Amino acid sequence: MSIKIESIRRNLVLKELEIRETPQGKQIVFSIKFVKKDGELVFMPHAVATGLKMNMKENRMRGVLPVDENGNACGHVTPVSIDSLIEYNGIKVRM
Repeated sequence: MSIKIESIRRNLVLKELEIRETPQGKQIVFSIKFVKKDGELVFMPHAVATGLKMNMKENRMRGVLPVDENGNACGHVTPVSIDSLIEYNGIKVRM
């Protein structure tokens, strides 16, 4: 019997995004779905958390970088508004 988590609170997602690597030094890879400013829905099946050249807390943004199966960067850093998060690791994000 497995328990399926239906949703996760946004503050817990943000705490998880702050943890960038495991104690062994490996990057933590996750999947994320969000909506861009222009309304485009974006899904990154493999991504890692990164910094941005701005005050992330003040601007309510986080940086994500798409990676391939081996953890190598395969795109550019994308700023994501925390208010536009839809899914994190396949789980719906709620307030």
